[in-house]
Amino acid sequence: MAVRLDHGDEELGEMHEINVTPFIDVMLVLLIIFMIAAPLATVDMPVNLPASTAEPQPQPDKPLFLTLTANLSLLLDSEPISRAALSAALVQATDGNKEQRVYLRADKTVAYGDLMTLMNELRDAGYLHVALVGLESDKLR
Repeated sequence: MAVRLDHGDEELGEMHEINVTPFIDVMLVLLIIFMIAAPLATVDMPVNLPASTAEPQPQPDKPLFLTLTANLSLLLDSEPISRAALSAALVQATDGNKEQRVYLRADKTVAYGDLMTLMNELRDAGYLHVALVGLESDKLR
């Protein structure tokens, strides 16, 4: 049983009020999203650079490896060399061919700045073709 209390016209009257409830809901959702996303935008994530999933590139028959050990000593192939003799040792190992690629290996514990210093020394010696050597990710598991 239905009872009609208003016997006026059938149209509903216009409301002159703004309904702010949906606006507040949207603002609260945006606030929550930004509260969650802001701490994630920092760069405090640890980075483990030596592993790579890149396809292994073909190596020449006799690659030239330069190794930077954990105590910052250098090995050219398997022979220890000093930093002062690096340029001369590279010239001797490559027969003066500065276009030959030098494969640079560094211990995982070597600081990034020390690795960059060695790369700058290679560049100063005229060796611009440097390849960084890392572990394949399949061997890490």
